[in-house]
Parts: sequence; structure tokens; C-alpha cells
Amino acid sequence: MYRKEDEKMSGQLVKIYADGGCRGNGNECNIGGWGAVMLDMATKKFRELKGAEPSSTTNNKMELTSAIEALKAMKKHDIPIEVHMDSQYVVSGMTSWLASWKKNNWRTSAKKPIKNKELWKELDGLASKFADLKWVKVKGHSDDKWNNRADELANEAMDEIA
Repeated sequence: MYRKEDEKMSGQLVKIYADGGCRGNGNECNIGGWGAVMLDMATKKFRELKGAEPSSTTNNKMELTSAIEALKAMKKHDIPIEVHMDSQYVVSGMTSWLASWKKNNWRTSAKKPIKNKELWKELDGLASKFADLKWVKVKGHSDDKWNNRADELANEAMDEIA
């Protein structure tokens, strides 16, 4: 599932770059993919992960899935982790909206059920296992090498099942 260096992260800061996308977003017949790059800042080694779904998905589901799969791949929970994403949806969800959603029984401020509730619950559960987890918003499709690589991995995964 990953391409480079199948080794445990060393115990120092790990930066995760995660991205997801969907071709035909909103259409019944579409394809979604996600990718993640996990960088061990101490050893400079990295792992790449990717996956895809053949139909009935959305950009937001794939963005959430990229973060979920990257956190699942982390074996150590007591080291600092930074999750870098170009998804305002995921970063704001994890840093601003989540507490209110939980307090309001997984409903928005307008009292409507939140979308992708099961994925949000899974991500919240995974995130709660980490002692030091930060969410960082990055600009998408810019000069950020690792964010661009995560996007490439998502597209590669979609290409492989298209």
C-alpha cells in the first residue's frame, strides 16, 4: 500500500500530507481516490499510501478517508503529528466544528444532521488516540511538494481502478 521505506516512524515529529478527490463529484457513477505521504522528520524517510472507491463517493468523503487511513497507519500515538491538508472542510471540522457537532448530537448549528457522520466519528476516534495532533491547512495545487504528491497518489489510485 505504500511505496517507500516500510519502517516504523522513529519517534520524532511526523508530518502527514493527506488529500482526496473525486472524478464526477455529485454524480451517481463516479470514482474517488485518496493519498497520503507520511514524513518522519528525524530520519527523512517517508511512506506513501493510496486507495480508491469505484462509485457513490464525494470529494469530502475522500478527504476524510485520506486523513483516516493515514492516522490508522501510525503505530505510535505518543509522538507529535501534524496533518497537512488542503481541505478546509476537514481542517475546520477537526479544529472548530467537531466539539459543537458532538455537543449537539452530531447536528449542525441549524439542527440538521452533519454529512459524512460515520467518517467524522471514525476520524474523531482515531484523533483522540494521539497525545499531540495538529491540523494544518495548506494551499492546494500550489508549490507544496508533499501536498502535490498526496494529490498525485489520489489520482494514481483512481487511475488504477478506472
